[in-house]
Amino acid sequence: MELSETIKLAKLVRYYILLMSTEAASGHPTSSLSATDLMTDLFFRHLRFDVGDPESIANDKVVFSKGHVSPLVYALWSAAGVISEKKLLGYRRFKSELEGHPTPRFAYAQVATGSLGQGLSIGVGMALGGAPRVYVLMGDGETAEGSVWEAAELASFYKLSNLIAIVDVNRLGQSRETMLGWDLETYKKRFEAFGWEVFEVDGHNMEEVDAVFEKVKGGGDKPKVILAKTIKGRGVSFLEDKEGWHGKALSREQFADAVKELGEVDKTLRGEISKPEGSNKGTGSNKGTGSNRLNLEYKIGEEVATRKAYGEALAQLAAQDSRIVALDGETSNSTFSELVAKQNPGQYLEMFIAEQNMAGVALGLSKMGKIPFASTFAAFWTRAHDQVRMSAYSRGNVKYVGSHTGVSIGEDGPSQMGIEELAMFKTVFGSVVFYPADAVSAARLTEIAAENEGIFYIATSRPATPVIYKDSEKFVIGGSKVLKEDKGDKLTVIACGVTVPEALKAYDKLAKEGIHIRVIDAYSVKPIDEVTIKKAATEAGGKVIVVEDHYLDGGLGDSVLNVFADSDTRVFKLAVAKVPMSGKSDELIEYEEIGASAIVAKVKSLI
Repeated sequence: MELSETIKLAKLVRYYILLMSTEAASGHPTSSLSATDLMTDLFFRHLRFDVGDPESIANDKVVFSKGHVSPLVYALWSAAGVISEKKLLGYRRFKSELEGHPTPRFAYAQVATGSLGQGLSIGVGMALGGAPRVYVLMGDGETAEGSVWEAAELASFYKLSNLIAIVDVNRLGQSRETMLGWDLETYKKRFEAFGWEVFEVDGHNMEEVDAVFEKVKGGGDKPKVILAKTIKGRGVSFLEDKEGWHGKALSREQFADAVKELGEVDKTLRGEISKPEGSNKGTGSNKGTGSNRLNLEYKIGEEVATRKAYGEALAQLAAQDSRIVALDGETSNSTFSELVAKQNPGQYLEMFIAEQNMAGVALGLSKMGKIPFASTFAAFWTRAHDQVRMSAYSRGNVKYVGSHTGVSIGEDGPSQMGIEELAMFKTVFGSVVFYPADAVSAARLTEIAAENEGIFYIATSRPATPVIYKDSEKFVIGGSKVLKEDKGDKLTVIACGVTVPEALKAYDKLAKEGIHIRVIDAYSVKPIDEVTIKKAATEAGGKVIVVEDHYLDGGLGDSVLNVFADSDTRVFKLAVAKVPMSGKSDELIEYEEIGASAIVAKVKSLI
């Protein structure tokens, strides 16, 4: 398309932005108008994208980190001929895929955006995953987010010359002027300090914009950023650079005035997006092949840390499946993801100490057909909760792994203890949460996570625990294992992770006194095995004790409580209820009353 036609198309895009937001009586038209010239030129002059195959890994990727500019997103695709004007009128309405902030319910949005500061991390993942070019539109206000600079430093470390950030510097945030306003020089210094090649442009001069998009296609060994000075509300005089208009739609009378200002709009005009060079119809879907098989050689009774078994399993799986990529937050010698790095270095990515960025990168990789396993200490995942929850809305295929979960880690103290993360990951929509008790279950659950699509979390423990399962034991999502049972069971003890060995010790002590209890390993914390747990409660006295190395709220205990929400079964929780401290693992388990002696005492108090 000729540049003159692109300029005309930008006017149509502006018209659609105003039309849909006015019809919806909500939205962010002014933020969309400031980036219209930039993105119209990108879409119809430089982007290489197969409109008929939006998930193709051969496509250039566009991430609208500035997700509130959804009117711009949908207007661009309407100008490309894939959305009708009638459909635009359903913007923000119930059940419309044209949501207030884009999600993959709209076929041309690969990821959900709008929680600001995350798009650049996702773009880094896509660039690392082999996308030809990745364009990330960011607002100037969101550069205050630390995750932006986590992504910026990693992009330069990996020399991602195929990554192009576009900062829409329109000066105004939601409630006031941004920190830097139109100070492009300071933005330039900051990005250069992080190792980026910087290009400045008048974001409304289409000739300049077109020229800069041509320049950033060049090679080199640096990521590139376009700093575009723009005007919020550009194209409508009573909106331009005015405060108080963020997230506010025009009235119908104001819309009529704005359209007059735009002048003649050719509603028949449509732009064509060029297809990628070459042919690649790969979609990047992550269907498990079923071909992964682990060669396990653990012996019952042998002491093995589940974190080590996870690393050993992942290394085997990575050797069999090139899509698997291990990421780590500079803890790989603790999480044992280093085993992948040693065996298959091309399938390991060091993320350094920046967990929010690691979560975003993992999502971007998953959208390029990779199967990312991202690991760090369980406690540190809590700082990336926003990125994790957004990965679910993005329909990501990401496997999060948290080692050193619970007080059982010992001497390092509470700052290193994951005592909240089970609750966090359980709240993520559609997530699967595993907490294995031994090496065999840890390895098999890692295999399950690799072979199934979606958001998985695997909690692993620091101390070595005895192997309790044969190598041939089978595990399933939503399953559990009844480890001890008898017709005379007085009650049921349900545990997961490090408290499973404690429950087995308690069983042995009680059995010597003629007291029989049922012991269940609830390795799948979410979804929970309702059938087995209900059956146990029915057969074993209608009383259940849940014991876990996690805070009282939100963990396994609450999962079990939900099973009996409409039941007379009594559920008692043994969990971390005191502020933990440094000490040996056994001392802390005893202190928090989640060990064998506490279980024995609780059982005796209930029978």
